[in-house]
Amino acid sequence: MRRYGKHTDEDDIRSRPNRKGNRPRTNIRPKHEEAVEGMVVTVDRGRLTCLVEDRLVTAMKARELGRKAAVVGDRVAIVGDLSGEKDTLARIVRIAPRSSVLRRTADDDDPYERVVVANADQLAIVTALADPEPRPRLIDRCLVAAYDGGLEPLLVLTKSDLAPPNELLELYGTLGVPYVVTSREELESGEAVERVRKQLDGKITAFVGHSGVGKTTLVNALVSLDRRRSTGVVNSVTGRGRHTTTSARAIPLPGTAGWVVDTPGVRSFGLHHVDPSRVIKAFPDLEPGTEGCPRACSHDEPDCALDQWVADGHADPARLYSLRRLLATRERNEDD
Repeated sequence: MRRYGKHTDEDDIRSRPNRKGNRPRTNIRPKHEEAVEGMVVTVDRGRLTCLVEDRLVTAMKARELGRKAAVVGDRVAIVGDLSGEKDTLARIVRIAPRSSVLRRTADDDDPYERVVVANADQLAIVTALADPEPRPRLIDRCLVAAYDGGLEPLLVLTKSDLAPPNELLELYGTLGVPYVVTSREELESGEAVERVRKQLDGKITAFVGHSGVGKTTLVNALVSLDRRRSTGVVNSVTGRGRHTTTSARAIPLPGTAGWVVDTPGVRSFGLHHVDPSRVIKAFPDLEPGTEGCPRACSHDEPDCALDQWVADGHADPARLYSLRRLLATRERNEDD
């Protein structure tokens, strides 16, 4: 039986829908010209909290970004509901190029790198002088990650009331890394807080450290009361701290233009992703001497030109020793 008249048009024709619901693929992506800029302050199970102007907005990553993930510190473009009200959800449609990246791998054999923080200016390496004992190899690895990722390192030594800092400061003196020494009493009185704050003003600073070194305690002393995080204690048997910070979080410093990023405590810091040739850039007094090195020189072999460079008086031998110690830490376990 004929269903339609003699003269039909497109509106008269009923098309059967595609049961799979597939849409034609296209390389054209929306420009989202109305997108608003924001900063990622925390990530939790696929939901990202972003600071947009003066309010916090919950967002998710747009499908067109593919596998590209946003991390704390990322500058992003956001569309959708930007009111920040409960049960609202926006979309992140662009991630701006990063000025710096702090990355780590689970261990030196793991090829999968994890971006911890983006766009930070500074890496504060928090180390207790006792309870738990300092781990220089872990400090070395954090320094390598900072130099590789474009962050300026800052050494923060806590619990100086339990042990003196002299030995550790002597070990890192030749690197010229700025440092702050704190004690429990100084934290309680606020004296140490002011010294640390001066190093952070106007910068985005990521805090890293072994569990139990007092990293989150220090962060809590720096930020306002309503933004503080829970802390734990050191196990008296193992000498290790308990993880209380489970995700990275950016927190503004009151009264300044600075930010701190509190990160989960680490027990290892893999450097599989690090290209040793980039570490030398943190040693401007040694870098010119590498011009005479053989191709793919590890800077710790008989033909390395840095030995002659130092012998000719262009740099302090202690600086070459520090460089080689940092490069070698990629091949050693930080528990050594």
